[in-house]
Amino acid sequence: QVQLVESGGGLVQAGGSLRLSCEASGRTFSRYTMGWFRQAPGKEREFVAAVSGSGGYRYYADSVKGRFTISRDNAKNTVFLQMTSLKPEDTVVYYCAASLGTYPRHYSDYEYWGQGTQVTVSS
Repeated sequence: QVQLVESGGGLVQAGGSLRLSCEASGRTFSRYTMGWFRQAPGKEREFVAAVSGSGGYRYYADSVKGRFTISRDNAKNTVFLQMTSLKPEDTVVYYCAASLGTYPRHYSDYEYWGQGTQVTVSS
């Protein structure tokens, strides 16, 4: 069982930056690929970025490539999402998730989820 708790969301102006954090419980954190997703009301949960268990492989949605960076600190059981050049369309709830799958990109590939953190980007 893995419990995930996100933090770091908030209100920022367009062009600004935010760093989201997600702390995981348990001793097997490094076994999991960790991902970030986001979801707007009435829409499907959308893949944002993911990082392999070792941190050596990272992949991103095209919509955030070059603006967002995912990283992890296995010693602290934490995954981060550094968001820069934020746009109003980035305004949604962000979720972190854990998967034992291989290069998972779809929300159904992830077994554990955090409660979400709201990011609001003002124009």
